[in-house]
Amino acid sequence: MPRVQLKTLTEQMYYVLLALKKERYGVEISQYIEKLTHGRIILGPGTLYAILSKFEAEKWIHEKKTEGRKRSYIMTDKGRIMLEKEYQHLLEMIEDTKKSEEDIDES
Repeated sequence: MPRVQLKTLTEQMYYVLLALKKERYGVEISQYIEKLTHGRIILGPGTLYAILSKFEAEKWIHEKKTEGRKRSYIMTDKGRIMLEKEYQHLLEMIEDTKKSEEDIDES
């Protein structure tokens, strides 16, 4: 079954939303994510702005300021709800993993 677009988030999408709990410019978003993940996730401008565009269309974020070509973004209440849902989903996956390991230990 194909994934419904934006029903669940990719790893990059999750981190972009996480970064936008605070107002940030595009380059600040990329730098924050790279630092937070110790370089595991590096977003190029094409990927970042494609994600930002999707999030704006879904009203999960909105543009806060424009200074020339620089634009800052921040998460909306709708975006906070999506981030929380995805966080809960990740916690459920972790719990399922723990349960599966217990099943192996009992065998």
